[in-house]
Amino acid sequence: MKSRKTTAAALVVSLICVATLPGCIGVAATGAAVGGVVAQERRTPGNLVDDGYIELKVRAAIRKDKAMASQIHINATSFNGLVLLTGEAPGKSLRDRIVEITRGTPGVRAVQNEIALQAPSTLVARTSDTLVTGRVKLALLGEKGLEATRVKVVTERGIVYLMGLLKQHEADGATETVRRVPGVQRVVKVIEYIE
Repeated sequence: MKSRKTTAAALVVSLICVATLPGCIGVAATGAAVGGVVAQERRTPGNLVDDGYIELKVRAAIRKDKAMASQIHINATSFNGLVLLTGEAPGKSLRDRIVEITRGTPGVRAVQNEIALQAPSTLVARTSDTLVTGRVKLALLGEKGLEATRVKVVTERGIVYLMGLLKQHEADGATETVRRVPGVQRVVKVIEYIE
């Protein structure tokens, strides 16, 4: 009985990992050590740390304004200092304030504002987006000529945002693969191209 519980717990952790963390794909899918995933990363270790710091600082600054935070649903995803803002805000002034907060965060090179002007999404919609993200990450694992761990996937309202430092052919292949995934409404590339 204990063995079944342990196996079930491992499966749940793996599924959550695949659905939410780009670096976990290699671990969940292959059982490889985290060091193997980091070895595939094109950002420097310092950039990885900086991106995590940026995301934490933006979230903390938004939560600090409790009146604003209670009206919105925002995700701030940083990749190499480029911050993708997704989610919903019910008014332009709130959206502009979020962008201003993000631009003022140390380490932010640029901001891509994809915040929709509408009421915050429901838990059901967010759960659906998490499932789409998981499907996308699994589909990318099968993409020839692409290390799937090099692509950060964000899904909001069925729109899939692909982030990364990629070669043109990698980005094109990933985009075509993602377009065929069930539940994907649209694909937006937030990619920095490398030679």
